[in-house]
Amino acid sequence: MFIPRLRRLLGFYAVRENDPVLAAAQFQALARQILMLYAFLGLNAVGLAYAHYGLAPDWVVVGPPVVLVVAVCARSLGWIRTARRPLQGKEAIARLRMVNRFTAILGIGASLWASLLFGHGNSASDMHIIFFLTITMMFCMQCLAHLRSAAHILATIAVPYCVYFIAVGEPLVQMAVISYVLVLVGSTAMQSFAYRDFCHLVDLTAENGRLAHTDALTGLPNRRSFVARLEETVTQAAATGAQFGVGMIDLDGFKPVNDSLGHGAGDAVLREVARRLEGAGIGWAARLGGDEFGIIVEGEGDLDGLGRRICSLLGQPYALREGMAQIGASVGFARFPEAAASAETLVERADFALYHAKAFHRGKAVLFAPDHEAALRRHAAVEQALRRADLATEFHLLYQPIVDVAGGQVEAYEALARWNSPTLGAVSPADFIPVAERSGLILDLTRVLLAKALDAVRGWPADRRLSFNLSAHDIATPESVEALIALVVASGIDPSRIVFEVTETGLMRDLGDARRALSALKSLGPCIALDDFGTGYSSLSYLKRLPVDRLKIDRSFVTQLDGDETSLAIVRAILDLCRHLSLDCIVEGVETTEQMLLLRSVGCRSMQGYLFGKPMPSGEIAAFEAMVAGRSIPVPAAPPSLSAVA
Repeated sequence: MFIPRLRRLLGFYAVRENDPVLAAAQFQALARQILMLYAFLGLNAVGLAYAHYGLAPDWVVVGPPVVLVVAVCARSLGWIRTARRPLQGKEAIARLRMVNRFTAILGIGASLWASLLFGHGNSASDMHIIFFLTITMMFCMQCLAHLRSAAHILATIAVPYCVYFIAVGEPLVQMAVISYVLVLVGSTAMQSFAYRDFCHLVDLTAENGRLAHTDALTGLPNRRSFVARLEETVTQAAATGAQFGVGMIDLDGFKPVNDSLGHGAGDAVLREVARRLEGAGIGWAARLGGDEFGIIVEGEGDLDGLGRRICSLLGQPYALREGMAQIGASVGFARFPEAAASAETLVERADFALYHAKAFHRGKAVLFAPDHEAALRRHAAVEQALRRADLATEFHLLYQPIVDVAGGQVEAYEALARWNSPTLGAVSPADFIPVAERSGLILDLTRVLLAKALDAVRGWPADRRLSFNLSAHDIATPESVEALIALVVASGIDPSRIVFEVTETGLMRDLGDARRALSALKSLGPCIALDDFGTGYSSLSYLKRLPVDRLKIDRSFVTQLDGDETSLAIVRAILDLCRHLSLDCIVEGVETTEQMLLLRSVGCRSMQGYLFGKPMPSGEIAAFEAMVAGRSIPVPAAPPSLSAVA
C-alpha cells in the first residue's frame, strides 16, 4: 500500500514519459516564457540585494544574487540555442527533466538566501523578503503553468520556509506569511486547472492534426499526408543515395458499382481496397481522393511484379451487403531518381504512367520509362501551344457523313475537330483532346467549335443533322450546359437537327450529374447519342437512366468482322437491344463493301466510315450532296435475302 502511494506522490514531481506529444508541446510553451521568468527572477534578486545592502553581511547580500544571475544567464543562452530547433519525443522529455532539476536548485537557493537575509533588518525589510518570495513564486508558477511537475516542486520547497518564517517572525510578518501561504495554495490550484486545460488542448490539437492528415472514410493517410511523406522520403533518399518507387492506383469499374449498388456499396469497396493495400505489406499507402490511391515503395524492389500483385489483389471479388462487386485496378509507377529527383515531378511521372496504363493497358501496371518522357514532353508542348492558341483561327472542323444504307441517303454529318498549330503543325485530336480536358481548356474549345458547326449547318439541306461530340467536362456543371444551350438558341438552328454525342466512359464520372445535364440538353430538342458503345462497361443501367436516343457501335467491332463470329454476334445483340428499346443505332468504321453487307445482314441501317465518305471541309458538302443525289454514293444493293432482313 505504501509503495503505490509513494509512487503516486512522486508522480506529481515527474515528467510524463508516456506522452511525447505532450512533452513536445510543454517544451515549446516553456521556450516562449522561460526567458521572461529568468529575467524577472534576476531583477527581483538584484532589487532585494540592493535593499539589504549594509543591513546584512556582504557575502550574504552579494554572493547569492551573483551566482543566481550567472546561472540564469547561462540557462537563457542554452534556451535561445535550443528554441531554434523545437525538440520532440525523448529529447523534449530529457529537457523538461532538466527544467525540474534547475527549478529545485533555484527554489532551494532563493528560499535559503531569503532565510539568511531574514532578521538582519527591521520589520519593513523582513516584509520585503516575504513580498519578494510571494511575487517571485506567483510569477514563476504562472510561467511554469504548462509544466505542472516544476510548479509542484516550487510549492513544496516553499512549505518549510513558510513554517520557519512563522516561527521566528513578528506578528505582522506572520500574517504576511499566512497570506503568502494562501496565495501559494490558490496559485497551485489555478495552475492545476490551467495544466488540465493545456493537456486537453494538446490532445485536441493532436487529434485535429491526425484528422487533417487522415482520410475519414478509409482511415488511410490522405493526400496532404502523402505529399509530406513523399517529400520527406525524397530528402532522405537524396542524402543516402537510396532508391524508392511512387505508385498511383486508379480503380477500374468503380463507378458502375456506385451506380448499380449505391454509394454505400462504393464506400465499402473503398474501405476494403484500403484494408487490402495495408494488409499486403507492399508499401506506405494513402488515399488521394475519389477512387485514386498512392503508394510509396522503399528500396529497389521489382515494381513491375509489385504492380501485377496490386492489380491481382484489388481485382478479387468484393463481398458486400448489397451483393458481389468486381472491379479492377490500373497502376502507374515512377522510380526515384531515374524518373525524377523531386516529389512533385515524381507524382507527375507516376500519374502519366497511370494515364498510359488506363489508355493502353487497362487493368495492368506501367512503369514510367524513357519513351514516356518524350510523350510527356509532347503533352507539355501541346498544352503550352494550346494555351497560346487563337482557338477561332487555328481550329477548324471536318464533317464525315452518316448514311442510311437502305435508302442510300445522308442522315447527318459528324463534326470532327482539327488543329493546325503555328508552332507544332497539324496536331491529332488524339493528342490535343486529352490535353484540353486535363488542362480545363476543353470548355472554351467546345464553344468555339460548336459555334463553327452551327454556322455550317445553315448551308445544309433542311433534313441533314449535325452530330457533335461533347466531352464529359462539357456537361460537368450546370453553367457549362447552359452555355451550350445558349449557343444553340442564339444560332437559330432547329435544335432537333442536332445530335450531341457523349462517350460512355466519360459518363462514368458521375451518372447522376450526367443524367441531369443530358436531360437539360434534351429538353431543348437535340438528340443524345452514346458514342463508342461496347468499349467501356456498357452497363444497361446507362440506357435505363440516361435520356439516350441512339447508340454508336465502336469501330473496333467492325474491323474484326471478317472471320470473327463473336464480333458479329455482339453487333447483332446490340442491334436487337436498340430495337427493343426503340433506339437508333449507328455503326462506325465501315470501310469495305463486305463489312457493309455483313452489317446489313444483321439489321444495321445507319453507318459511317470511309466506304461512304472521308471527313471533308464544309465547303465540299454541297458537291458531296450532289453526288448522293446522283446515286453516286457507294451503297451497293443488298441481295434480296439481306434486304428483307434490313
